[in-house]
This record gives sequence, structure tokens and C-alpha cells, in this order.
Amino acid sequence: MNMPTTLFPAPDAAAPGVTLIVDHVTAYRYDAPVELAHHLGYLRPMNDASQVVEAYTLEVTPVPPGIDEAVDGFGNTRSTFALYAPHEALTVRATSRVTIHPRFTALDSAAGLPWEAALERLRYDPAMPYAPEVEFTFASPFVPLHAELRAYGLLSFTPGRSVAEAALDLMHRIHADFCYQPAHTQVSTPILDAFQERMGVCQDFAHVMIGCLRAIGLPARYVSGYLMSQPPPGQPRLIGADASHAWVSVHCAGVGINGDWIDMDPTNDVVPGTAHVVLACGRDYGDVTPLRGVIRGGGHELNVRVTVAPMDEFPTGTQA
Repeated sequence: MNMPTTLFPAPDAAAPGVTLIVDHVTAYRYDAPVELAHHLGYLRPMNDASQVVEAYTLEVTPVPPGIDEAVDGFGNTRSTFALYAPHEALTVRATSRVTIHPRFTALDSAAGLPWEAALERLRYDPAMPYAPEVEFTFASPFVPLHAELRAYGLLSFTPGRSVAEAALDLMHRIHADFCYQPAHTQVSTPILDAFQERMGVCQDFAHVMIGCLRAIGLPARYVSGYLMSQPPPGQPRLIGADASHAWVSVHCAGVGINGDWIDMDPTNDVVPGTAHVVLACGRDYGDVTPLRGVIRGGGHELNVRVTVAPMDEFPTGTQA
């Protein structure tokens, strides 16, 4: 599938950003008291020139002795906490107020290096400076390299095409060829299963696209975040109706914006604008899981509610 060159309009420097409230509630209910728990989360949105975190709170019930924050090797904020007293339930609520400015309005998909030249730049040369994007060309736990993914990806990477133009074409093809099917896959579902069945959720769409790009030899990152959904016309926005989301960031050498990293959402077939909130970036889902932990105790029932809405539409009393 050859798509025409896409030229997005230049950004309006006077245009204000969009301020969103994100309310993310994770609730565990255990079938036996948990005696000891250690948890790690990526719940604070990324803060940079295009996404400004104006307020953020993290509430944990029962209250832990403390919550530690640190920056990981990919530049994400990581939160950790531990509970040492027996408890039968755990609730973690992260609430953020974020102002988002469009990152990619000036994207010219024909700009940048042809993909063959980009591959050549990534080859190891001891006389050349280290290119940090090389780290995202290798296999990772959730994204092993497969010949099938390479063959599928190369259909978009025709000779002389720019990385951005070819990657956008790959995004279009995945969106057209794959069916979004909630609950069809699990976190542990191998990427090749989702690829062969052409079915899954946003995590699968992202992993498949990343796998195609890396199998060719091009850098691609996994992006964890949120997407603001729109209610049907005339209907109020539902609280807790949104969900965590995932998409892809592709290194498009020479494109000249956002450090040459261009985000693409194959689940929705869009280049993210002001409705996407970035939490964290990594090699795959395992690097940036919103919340995970180790417990000593019984099994659990999990419930997650996410609401993303403009600040003026969010219910009073829940804003950060």
C-alpha cells in the first residue's frame, strides 16, 4: 500500500495548549490477607516542552510508609512503595493535570533520510559518535525479532522511501489488517501469535509495529500513556470509560522535529495530537508497565478505571 506524502500544517505559535485531567484508579481485592507487598509504577506523565505536568498526586490506600520517585534509564519517572502490614485490598489513584501542545504539526513525511541511508548510519563504526537510538533496534523481552515481521514490514519500505513515509504506511497497513479485539490476548501472549491471528489490543498493535521496524533494523520505542475518547454526540463523558493506551515512537533520521522521534498510533491510525498523554517510553510494555508488584499472600481481583477529559468537563472534586 503506497500512501501519498502527508504534509501537516505548520504549528500556530499563538495557539494555546489543551489542558486535560487524567484520573487513573487501580484497585486490587485479595482473596486472603497480603502480608507484604512491593510495588513499582509508571504513573506520573512525562514532562517536556510539548507536555507540561501542572499538577500530580499519587494516593495509595492503605497508606505506605513512603513513596519514592526516581528517574529510570529511559528518562521516565518511576514510583516505588512497600506495605508491611496485612491488608485485604489496595487502591492506587494517580491524578494529573497536563497541558499538551501538538508535537508533530510540522511533520513532512517525505523529509529525512531514505530508510536505507538511516540503516547505514546505525551500523557500528568506532570512529563515529555513539547514536543512542541504536538501543531501540535490538530484541527485547516482549519484542523478539522474527523473519515474518521483517517480511511484513518491508512491504512498506520500498527503495528510496523516507523512514517517516514508510513507517506511516506500515501504521496504515497494521490498522487495516488487524482487528481490535478486547480480551483476545493477554500480557503474556507472544507477539507472533497476535501477528498471525491479526487480532489483539493496543499493546499488541504497538508490539507488532515495533517488531516489524526492529526486524528491519530501525529504532522504535514503546509508548505508554492515555488517549482521551470522545462520547457520542449529545452524551456526557463517562467517568472511568477510558483506558491506558499504547503506541509507537519511530526514529525518523533527519526529519528535523521532536529529536527525530515521531509517534504513531497503529490502533487508531493517527499521528498523536493533543488527545494523547505520554506516561513513559521504553523498549516494550515490560519497561513501562503502569503498575506491578510482588506480594506475599493470596490471589487477587483487579479493577482499573481511567478517565481523561478536558479540565472544564471533569467532575468537581476529582481534579489534580
